Amino acid sequence: MTSTHPSAHRSALAPPPSADEAVAHTLLNCLLRELCGPEQQTAVIDGHLLLRLPRRGVLLRVALRRTSLLGAHRFAGPVTEETSGGWSPVGWQGLAEHVHAELTLRTGVRNEEFLEQVASSHRGVASALAGRRPAARDAGPRAVPTGYLASEQSLALGHRFHPTPKARGGDPAAWAAYAPEAGASFPLRLLAVREDLVAGESAEPGADAALDRLGRAPDGYRLLPAHPWQYALLRDDPRLRTALARGEVLDLGPGATPFAATASVRTLFDGNGFLKFSLNVRITNCLRKNAGYELSGAVALTRLLEPVLAELAAGFPGSDMLREPAYRSLALPGPDGEPVRELLEGFGVIVREGLGRRLRPGLTPLLAAAVADEYATGPAHVSRLLADTDPRTALSWWRAYLGLLVPPVLAAYFDHGLVLEPHLQNVLVCVDDGGRPRQVLFRDLEGTKLLADRHSAALAALPADVAGPMTYDAGRGWDRVVYCLLVNHVSEMLAALADLHPVAEAALWAEVRDTLRRHAAEHGPQPRLDALLSGAPLPAKANLLTRWARTADRDAGYVRLPSPLAEDVLSGAARADDIRSAR
Repeated sequence: MTSTHPSAHRSALAPPPSADEAVAHTLLNCLLRELCGPEQQTAVIDGHLLLRLPRRGVLLRVALRRTSLLGAHRFAGPVTEETSGGWSPVGWQGLAEHVHAELTLRTGVRNEEFLEQVASSHRGVASALAGRRPAARDAGPRAVPTGYLASEQSLALGHRFHPTPKARGGDPAAWAAYAPEAGASFPLRLLAVREDLVAGESAEPGADAALDRLGRAPDGYRLLPAHPWQYALLRDDPRLRTALARGEVLDLGPGATPFAATASVRTLFDGNGFLKFSLNVRITNCLRKNAGYELSGAVALTRLLEPVLAELAAGFPGSDMLREPAYRSLALPGPDGEPVRELLEGFGVIVREGLGRRLRPGLTPLLAAAVADEYATGPAHVSRLLADTDPRTALSWWRAYLGLLVPPVLAAYFDHGLVLEPHLQNVLVCVDDGGRPRQVLFRDLEGTKLLADRHSAALAALPADVAGPMTYDAGRGWDRVVYCLLVNHVSEMLAALADLHPVAEAALWAEVRDTLRRHAAEHGPQPRLDALLSGAPLPAKANLLTRWARTADRDAGYVRLPSPLAEDVLSGAARADDIRSAR
């Protein structure tokens, strides 16, 4: 099978799907991107997408709301499969079983966790959809910029190119109390740790003061807040119980300050700053705990990158990054005299800067993933920011957005050997009262890496177990930049705009190309960027294959997508020149 050239199908904003359809559509997205597309087993015919699973001969079909130049189509209604009696609904469970069987034949290995993880994700989606709050509501522990926390807590469906975006480990009954989509807000559990048993680092004096302000520790102790769910998971550890019995650790009970869950679940916000906790719960791919090297690495990167980040902010004044200047944890010695790793990592908390230090006055920060959501389930959705239905307004908004987001990411890589990870959940879009983007804030140093050959001296000064995980070689770093920036972020935001104005999709991609070309003209030729502009395939993270192989996220592979940036692709599509000329 081969794909026919996608054509625009008029698409109004669709209401949220059922959990059954959402899970089925997400699995189809993964099949299209990672299996059927690369193996040329797809076609767009008569308003439907057809996909064949070649090793099993199964033919699948789904109706299309809109096609996409990148192949990130919008689906509608149930998934069906061809049977002797015609097309019959397959259901999300049947589709998951088809995927399971196809991947077993393709890889020669089985994954006994897969079907249960899909089922877990289905339960998570169903719960999130059932508990959706009115879009205008902005719950929070304190007065925060209108819409910000609601944007963090509005993601009912999660990553649409991940096979199990809402898979949930741990006790399902605990999720309602701590899930962002449930509007969770709760006090932290406060511990007091004897000073000689505290582990911690700070990039600057007073960077950990945000922890000390949460309560009062007795003399000779330091305060250590814990996510209450994590404390429940660890409180029966015999080593912790012994420390509590000896008075080395004191349980001070719940704190007075409520914290709200943000989109990552384990990063909490009190209206002032952010604390990133360990959480021994599997969410999508990983147990969400702060490894020891990540605790030290956050502080090391904050210290090391300060001159670079300051230079980027000065050169691109519409962008900045939230630093992570401190961490603190519990260092109970084990039999070998070294801190018990399970407790050091399990109670590790990273201090992230609050919005006030970087946010420009008068702007409202919104999670980019909420702005770009496929469905308008929250107040931050782009359809709510663009009340004007004129396509020229959308194109102007898009041009401003790209100008804030793209240049600093490229400059970080090419000029500073710094790999940012600007995927949708790592970027805050800061808008004015008219909904126009005026600033972007990057966050989460866990995904920020250094090119080893550009920072060899600085890396040599760090412990090897800290320096190693914070590096990429140039090729892998570029794949990560292009995937996060263009495939995960730009293409999804573009898709949300194209849902409002389907005829403008090629014009929107042309603006992406123009933004890249302007950067190349202003900052000098770069072979990797030149290849991108020439239409080199785009790397897309292989979430399905990574989950199937149970590979660490850092080692995830990529599949290559035909690029919509090539001049011939854009000139061959309906470019809506009358819109683009209205500048």
